[in-house]
Amino acid sequence: MAKHETGKLPQSIDETMAMLEAQNYLAGTQLATVLFLALKMKRPLFLEGEAGVGKTEIAKVLARSLDRPLIRLQCYEGLDVSSAVYEWNYPAQMLEIRLSEAAGTVDRQRIEGDIFSERFLIRRPVLQAISAGVGRAPVFLIDELDRTDEAFEAFLLEVLSDFQVTIPELGTIKADEPPIVIITTNRTREIHDALKRRCLYHWVDYPKAAQELEIIRRKVPGCSATLSREVVAYVQRLRAIDLFKNPGVAETIDWATALTELDRLALDPETIADTLGTLLKYQDDIARIEGAEGRKLLAEVKAELLAQG
Repeated sequence: MAKHETGKLPQSIDETMAMLEAQNYLAGTQLATVLFLALKMKRPLFLEGEAGVGKTEIAKVLARSLDRPLIRLQCYEGLDVSSAVYEWNYPAQMLEIRLSEAAGTVDRQRIEGDIFSERFLIRRPVLQAISAGVGRAPVFLIDELDRTDEAFEAFLLEVLSDFQVTIPELGTIKADEPPIVIITTNRTREIHDALKRRCLYHWVDYPKAAQELEIIRRKVPGCSATLSREVVAYVQRLRAIDLFKNPGVAETIDWATALTELDRLALDPETIADTLGTLLKYQDDIARIEGAEGRKLLAEVKAELLAQG
């Protein structure tokens, strides 16, 4: 496999896979391909998938691999321009006005020019992302976009089109070099097609058993081989049943870590019941797996792994 030099954009799909693997992120060919193309074409990458499958981690891995700052806009209901783009430091402005008045300054235009200058501007993630110089464009993570409303989504569409923001008092600030944009969504609502058209798209799915086993081997090196296999097989089976919230890769890692800290070498019903809170996050799911269904699941896992040898 090709090698990737830290700080430089990958020049091939193989080099993109090597870049991710160097940061212990195991990606398939499809993800490596769309990521390589997003970097090459300078297009935002729109990542969709269930919570906990590693969408956010891709942005973190990119920032480390490319030696770029990571700027994260964590989306939530009610997110507005003042929280996402910029706002003025009103307390400092009021103090400046009072100091100017105390000094006898009466020129209103001069005072206004002073208080609406860069030193009173608070740059929020969007403005930070487009303000970096050439060669240091950050990785801009817009996380969980589906949590915002359509009005903010429409504003973001404008930003992603031109990578510029207009501040009435200062004028238009345009990126010297567009940031590397990663957008994630858990698909709690549909994102408008107009925004998706500006992006390359990839659905991030749960990993297959072999891939998840390798993730555990890398992320939880103290976990025994037997326990790792049982944990992965158990989680894979859990995802096949009708739970309110399936465990993601992050929960698999947490569970394997917890079991290792408890010095467990293999799964048993009591251990599973005692540690389900690290794997499942809803009481109805926990209550269901604590009972006969969970024991049946474990028996099937043991039989399956025994048959594999």
